[in-house]
Amino acid sequence: MEAGERDTRSPLPPRPPLRKLAAERSGLELREALLVGELDELRVVRLIHRPLLSMTSILIARYYRSRCLDVKTNFMNTERVPGPRKRDERDHVDGFLEDISADLPEHLDLTVEGIVERIGGINHRIKRMHNETLDELGLTVSDWHVLTALRWTGAPYRRKAGWLARRADLTTGAMTSRLDALEKEGLVRRLRDPEDRRSVLVELTKKGLETHEQAMAIQVPKEALLAEALTDREKEQLNALLRRVMITLEGRYPGKHD
Repeated sequence: MEAGERDTRSPLPPRPPLRKLAAERSGLELREALLVGELDELRVVRLIHRPLLSMTSILIARYYRSRCLDVKTNFMNTERVPGPRKRDERDHVDGFLEDISADLPEHLDLTVEGIVERIGGINHRIKRMHNETLDELGLTVSDWHVLTALRWTGAPYRRKAGWLARRADLTTGAMTSRLDALEKEGLVRRLRDPEDRRSVLVELTKKGLETHEQAMAIQVPKEALLAEALTDREKEQLNALLRRVMITLEGRYPGKHD
């Protein structure tokens, strides 16, 4: 605007007092108007395009159009909610279910089948990654169970052989065989229980502790692959959903270590 010219534009109307709005608008419309500036600019568009029933409505629309539509501070730290799966985002389960869907009973829920197949596929891949790690260190799955059970008991990393057999889901004979192999490698040592001479204590050696930590260092980056496609919020959501499923299954089919 050139100097000396008069500004003929209409000044922006002041924000209507909230108390006056409460007297002139119905309860539902008023709550929606008050939420506009605090929560969701999408509601502003709806409000602006609704029939304007009074001068108050016009003032509200003009106020929020000019002052609030460009304010997004309430959304700066909000995680994006995942949308529907893209058409080109497919895994082997999608193809499998499509191939067998014509032969399945009508009452079978393909969504449930998809969940079961994906959990099974993920579990299979986790085991394969884990077995690769153990092969690299010359360990078996049973060896790992024994070392892990001792490691998580805390210092001095010592437990009775019978307890380890139950924890690793091994028979007494199989546990004796495992302990013989682990002791030969210097990963554990067997001691007499001072409180019960008939019992044998198994203790993790320094080499056994280092071997367990080495396996963890190899395995952790592999397991991180599971969540590469997820945001932090999605990981929390997935954990919460899986927890609910696990609680339901534990109630019906309890495990040995639940």
